[in-house]
Amino acid sequence: MKIPAPVAFALGTALCWGLYGPVLANARSPQYSPFKPYVGIGLAYVVWACLGGLTAMRTFGDSFSFSGDQSKALIWGFAAGSLGALGALSLTTAMFKGGVAMPQVVMPVVFGGAVSLTAIVSVIRHRDVQTSPWLWVGIVGIVICIVLVAYHTPHGHPKKPAATGEASHAAQTTPAAQPAEASAADGPGESPAP
Repeated sequence: MKIPAPVAFALGTALCWGLYGPVLANARSPQYSPFKPYVGIGLAYVVWACLGGLTAMRTFGDSFSFSGDQSKALIWGFAAGSLGALGALSLTTAMFKGGVAMPQVVMPVVFGGAVSLTAIVSVIRHRDVQTSPWLWVGIVGIVICIVLVAYHTPHGHPKKPAATGEASHAAQTTPAAQPAEASAADGPGESPAP
């Protein structure tokens, strides 16, 4: 079975964007803000978009002019790229703020919401075409799927920063349930009784 090119490239996009959240989760650290990895995201956009776009333009024999009738490509491309970059900023913020406690919720909401919004914008743009009620059933289905996927996706918790020196040793040897007064009464260097 041969997969049509648009479907193959769409699957490639789903693969890349589906791995975006888990890869971004690797950048989480209490040592820096979520915007440090966002700079890396921006650099990746510049490198891949410019090099990939220029290479593809050359491959397809396109002109490198962006003036006159060609200016629309740059203007709308910049608008779409800005939406993508703002979306990446919003996603980065979501993953590092509330999403740290629940990263498995963020990605299904992003992609389920994006698909639904694309469909709604298409309905608005093509008012003259009758919309099947199955579209709305599908959107409701996506909402249900977002909840199911988000709720049942396994996830780990972010790593806690390692304490240094004596504080680290004390945190490892002092049971959390034991009151601080009892541990001080045991004297220096003594371990409390279990």
